[in-house]
Amino acid sequence: MKLARAALRPPRLTRTRPNQTNRLKAWHQRCCSSPRASDLMISQKAKYALRALVSLARAELGQTMMIGEISKAQSIPKKFLEQILLELKRAGFVAGRRGHSDGYELIKVPEEIMFGEVMRLIDGPIAPLPCLSKIAYKKCEDCQDEASCEIWHVFELVTLATRAVLDTTTLADSLRLKDLPV
Repeated sequence: MKLARAALRPPRLTRTRPNQTNRLKAWHQRCCSSPRASDLMISQKAKYALRALVSLARAELGQTMMIGEISKAQSIPKKFLEQILLELKRAGFVAGRRGHSDGYELIKVPEEIMFGEVMRLIDGPIAPLPCLSKIAYKKCEDCQDEASCEIWHVFELVTLATRAVLDTTTLADSLRLKDLPV
């Protein structure tokens, strides 16, 4: 037990020497590389992707929007938005047009675009633990058995509830805020 506590305590540094700095870095990586609450949040990239899609969903059918318009309307940096729109284009959510009607438009109707599929495209699996992922399952190294793991059961409820909302909420739903489940 003493050994485990000692591993969680930062090493004492008297003077900054190379080997002490390396020990501090190793301790930080050991203790701070575990999942935190912030790992359960959606990334800024996913947030921007959803906001860009919502902006395109507000446009009339067949109307395109230029990157500058979307960027300004949604406060998204232009360069980052370009990368996001290319990713959304490759996945078949949007199309880019050149010429007279230059810009981007939705390919799918807003009623067919689920928040969950966009988040999986941008952020990957929607699961707080690797052993709960549908598309990137990985057994936890420190878990004996998932069926008897108390943590797994609690986070399974969180994951199922999150998926239930994200996999049934469309872009069209987000445009009707009063209709969203609370």
